[in-house]
Amino acid sequence: MLKALLLDMDETLCDTSHANRKAKSLLAAHLTNRYADKINSQNFVDAYVKGIYRDWTANQEQRYMPIIESKGENQFRNQLIVDLLEKQNIALDNINDAEAIQQKFDTDRLAHFTFFPGIENFLLEAKKLFTLVVITNGPEHSQLPKLAAVKLEDYVHYIIVGGQEPEQKPARSIFEKALQLADCEAHEAIHVGDSLAADIVGAKNSGITSLWIQHQQPLDAELGINPDHTVMHPSEIPNFISELNH
Repeated sequence: MLKALLLDMDETLCDTSHANRKAKSLLAAHLTNRYADKINSQNFVDAYVKGIYRDWTANQEQRYMPIIESKGENQFRNQLIVDLLEKQNIALDNINDAEAIQQKFDTDRLAHFTFFPGIENFLLEAKKLFTLVVITNGPEHSQLPKLAAVKLEDYVHYIIVGGQEPEQKPARSIFEKALQLADCEAHEAIHVGDSLAADIVGAKNSGITSLWIQHQQPLDAELGINPDHTVMHPSEIPNFISELNH
């Protein structure tokens, strides 16, 4: 019998890509207005988002990890902005300018951060039947404001933020914590997520049934990562869980 739903947040419950696209577009327009033909705004915002998602080159990792470890996420993002602007031969007058750019992106992203259609009602109904535990990877700096933006604590019983834990998905420890919070065994839960490497591998290694939200991602057979179930879009989650529970 299914007792618990373990749920990823980004791209599973919430349309993070949409929020990112809106924030990138607004920031690009802002930078173009400010620097005119001195800047390639699209290159900047693309590189900035890659940077904050840790999609780094080896040199970037060597540069930025010590900043994160010693000064924190905020200072890393400020330095990333300074570096990206310098690549386009733009020097900031002071670090407050970098802070303002960072805050604009974050504010605009949160303003457009929402549940996928149908997910809000699904969670409210599912909460009556199952214990709901969200497991989201990422640093507090990024994840806590997003959780607050959609008031996720009103829709689920527990929230685990990977950046607050010793290990993040796919580590078995974070799934074991979720099972403990839900007071159930692995075979009594299903984990729903969009990342093969984090969600599906983590669930499989923990003995938990997995539901993969595929979106437009390819299933690479060579990786040997095979979800137990697959749907194309989060809007299909409610019907899938309903059918699974009958």
